[in-house]
Amino acid sequence: MKKVILVSAMFCLTAAHAALFEDDEARRAILDLRKKIEIQSQEIKKNSDDIKQFQSNLIEQQNLFENLRNEIQRVRGEKEELTQELRKQQAAAQALSQGVDERLKKFEPVKVKLDNVEFLADPAEIRFYEAALAAFRKGEFPVASEGFVDFNKRYPTSGFGVISLFWLGNAQYANREYKDAIKTFNNLLGKDPEHARAPDAMLSVANCQLEMKDLKSARKTFEDLMKKYPQSESAAAAKERLSKLK
Repeated sequence: MKKVILVSAMFCLTAAHAALFEDDEARRAILDLRKKIEIQSQEIKKNSDDIKQFQSNLIEQQNLFENLRNEIQRVRGEKEELTQELRKQQAAAQALSQGVDERLKKFEPVKVKLDNVEFLADPAEIRFYEAALAAFRKGEFPVASEGFVDFNKRYPTSGFGVISLFWLGNAQYANREYKDAIKTFNNLLGKDPEHARAPDAMLSVANCQLEMKDLKSARKTFEDLMKKYPQSESAAAAKERLSKLK
């Protein structure tokens, strides 16, 4: 009986010890699990913090990018404004330059070729001469005569000087101012005896002398014309008229 009781006691003691052992194992397992969970929780927290930091950095980068894009747009806008302003200034400068050039052209001398002679003349000088010539061509001989007289006073060294004397003499001839015409034509011959109009001027002198009934002077002028300008048409005309005087 005692043996049975002893065996039972030992069995209970063994069972209790086994149960105690199992509780310790479970406790350690729980502690290990808690530790693992704590480690994982710390890792998760760390990862979470890293993610938050990454998100914060990403937001910061996005903000910087947005600010940079806005700055680029602002600079582009300023550049466009400056470009437009520069274009306006260039257009204004070009218009001003063209205006100045056009105004200067009104005063700059231009090349003129008349009776195979080239020379420079001011625009105002040309207008003055052409106005007097236009009056002559209209048959307004007193106006033309006055215009050419004024022209020679105003432009005594003009390239139009010789030809203006020729037209002045013709206007005076048309006005029957024969003495003045002879003086004008002789002035032309004295200034440029080789001018293309010189033979015509000498013929006109003879015609004035004929109108004044000065046949002797007219005959001499015709003869001088044929000697000095033998190949000219005026010389041929002088020869014909001289033959009629004999």
